[in-house]
Amino acid sequence: MDTQEMDRLRAVYEDLHSHPELSFQEHHTAGVVTPWLADLGYEVLTGIATTGVVGVLRNGDGPTVLLRADMDARPVQETTGLPYASRIDGVAHACGHDVHVSCLLGAAAELAATRAAWSGTVVAVFQPAEELVTGAATMVAEGLFDRVPRPDVVLGQHVAPLPAGAIGLRAGPAFAAADALRITLYGSGGHGSRPETTIDPVVMAAATVLRLQGIVSREVPAAETAVVTVGALRAGTKNNIIPDEAELQVSVRTYDTLVREKVLAAIERIVRAEAQASGAVREPLIEQMESSPAVVNDADAVERTRPALAGVVGAARVADPGPTTGSEDVGVLAAGADAPIVFWLLGGADPALFAGASGLPDVARIVAGLPSNHSPLFAPVPEPTLQVGVAALTAAARAWLRTA
Repeated sequence: MDTQEMDRLRAVYEDLHSHPELSFQEHHTAGVVTPWLADLGYEVLTGIATTGVVGVLRNGDGPTVLLRADMDARPVQETTGLPYASRIDGVAHACGHDVHVSCLLGAAAELAATRAAWSGTVVAVFQPAEELVTGAATMVAEGLFDRVPRPDVVLGQHVAPLPAGAIGLRAGPAFAAADALRITLYGSGGHGSRPETTIDPVVMAAATVLRLQGIVSREVPAAETAVVTVGALRAGTKNNIIPDEAELQVSVRTYDTLVREKVLAAIERIVRAEAQASGAVREPLIEQMESSPAVVNDADAVERTRPALAGVVGAARVADPGPTTGSEDVGVLAAGADAPIVFWLLGGADPALFAGASGLPDVARIVAGLPSNHSPLFAPVPEPTLQVGVAALTAAARAWLRTA
């Protein structure tokens, strides 16, 4: 993109960053995306999965390429101090979805401007509610692929604290499956001075939390990967009142379906056993709040796309980052279309921070010390992140479209 267009895109990015919206509430973002696509000549569909927007650019015979960006923000209080920081209390683009939207808008413009050089169809999907890992499934359930051409490939990217100008690409499992569980433990409350007359759900919950930590270390093979995190424990209202119940919220990340089944079964076994051991008045309630499969990049599709990405940043800057334990629901779009997927990491950290780094170990050490996605301090540098992100999506799409 030329300087004038990049300045315009930078302004869009700053606007989106300062107006973050939670899942299925992305009305402002959809209001930015819709006229942008319409002005470029895309057919625009709105209201898919409440706030989802899809642009379709038909340009003769050829393959169909789906480019995806997610739009929602996190319930995080931003503390970056940026002049364009979030204006919404308790909500921030702490995962970089504003980067994703901006880059896809830029790629949509580039592809529209170069129609003479390619033929086929571009489907630009601006998806809500990735943070709930339900947005993609909702779009598919509401007939996305009955309303737009089914793609031959699904392409996308996720900004990360890698150096801007670098791309992380790997074949096979790239992002972990995610399962979110809500567990309610039932006790019998009473006065804090007479715990013997109660069945204390706080103690029950504490025992359960500690026991859950043994699943990965004692039940998952060393060659496999799993993460079990208790991210929330809620119980009680006052120091001298033993409550009737306690709630745990648990996050599970896996790559292999058999490991996933084993971990989920172990969680249920432990929760029920701890409740029984405590003399719980009723069986615990185990609810699955969210679930999304692993993102598994198609090996052949990766190799077809890799040279295009290398053409943007240089072959040495396209590296395998290893499997990411973070999760994404973009794979649901690929599964719904029965299409291969290529999804990569887009570097968004200030390249100056990596000056003098020698090799991947040095880079990994620096990355480990930077604010990560979901941190209140997470703040990708707009340049060269946006420029590279636009060019990467455009080049990857062109690798699949027919050369005119």
